[in-house]
Amino acid sequence: MNDPFIMTPGPTQIHEDVRRAMSKNITNPDLDLNFYEYYKETCEKIKELLHTQGEVLILSGEGILGLEAACASLIEPGDRVLCIDNGIFGKGFGDFAKIYGGEVVYFSEDDRHPVDVDQLRAFLENDHDFKVATVVHCETPSGLTNPVDQICPLLKEYGMITIVDSVSAIGGEPLEVDQWQIDIVLGGSQKCLSASPGLTFLSISSDAWKAILNRKIPIASFYCNLGIWKDWYKEKWFPYTPPINDIYGLRCAVERILEQKDTLERHKKIGEAVRKAMVEAGLELYPSSGFSNTVTTVKIPKGISFQQLNNTMLQEHHIMIAGAFDYLKDKVFRIGHMGENCYEEKLYKTLKALDQTLKKYGVKLNGSLHSHFIKQLEY
Repeated sequence: MNDPFIMTPGPTQIHEDVRRAMSKNITNPDLDLNFYEYYKETCEKIKELLHTQGEVLILSGEGILGLEAACASLIEPGDRVLCIDNGIFGKGFGDFAKIYGGEVVYFSEDDRHPVDVDQLRAFLENDHDFKVATVVHCETPSGLTNPVDQICPLLKEYGMITIVDSVSAIGGEPLEVDQWQIDIVLGGSQKCLSASPGLTFLSISSDAWKAILNRKIPIASFYCNLGIWKDWYKEKWFPYTPPINDIYGLRCAVERILEQKDTLERHKKIGEAVRKAMVEAGLELYPSSGFSNTVTTVKIPKGISFQQLNNTMLQEHHIMIAGAFDYLKDKVFRIGHMGENCYEEKLYKTLKALDQTLKKYGVKLNGSLHSHFIKQLEY
């Protein structure tokens, strides 16, 4: 069997330039002073992508590492933490806060809609004594995007340190870290950036650094301790040996995005066309509003299970799409149109195979998914 054509919401397909970059000869990154410059320059390019003047770090570990490191470094036992929850990852943020002693309060909403900023404002008028607040930018399982551009400035009005999980949004959705007053934003290499899995990158504001460096209780971790990175460049010392080939690939992937001036517009155009094609064909999207431009989540229609759908897509069409987990397991399927996946020909191929698969199991569609997709792009 051929390698599957990966159309999942991360990991995504990787461009050949990124693959070549990862194959370059390595040096000893702990001892080679040139690599400290290379790492710093790579962080500067990520800062450009994030629109921030805050410090950026690249950590050796998948996006969850950044999430846990932010919680470990900022939260002390007894700190009140506001967890903004309208999805699986949003709620899960609270679990990490509790690990490090945070007293978590949830602001919970329907996971089929983005966070209602007016309702959040009303909540905060009654209860706003929180040190840290967490929110997810793109809820990948449900396929929606939250208005962090409005949420974070509101939280900062009450002096909270904001942590934003933007792993599935960076590079595919607008993001203005400094303008939106985000203290720590988390990204991952394998989503819209279309690099290899295994790296977290994050930005840290001056407010976040103050909280990290002026704790009363030491951080209960080494690997998740952001404080140990504070003077890495001045001292020419990494807390652990960086995964040099992964960073080579990440650098190439970031440079490709910065060179492409239409990246956000392309994600928006492709995302809208995929969603409208699904609806035109008679399928039902999982979210009701706030649709993500990087992933589309669709309810599994009657007459087919996710296992049947997935197996046929893989075995007969060699295309990999995603299901979901937790309470969405076997209820939805997901198509990732992020990064290297976000091109017309790749979505056409995927939707044509999906159309044939659904019809094979007797699912009645209005017309064909791939034809609807092309028509939407032409509008």
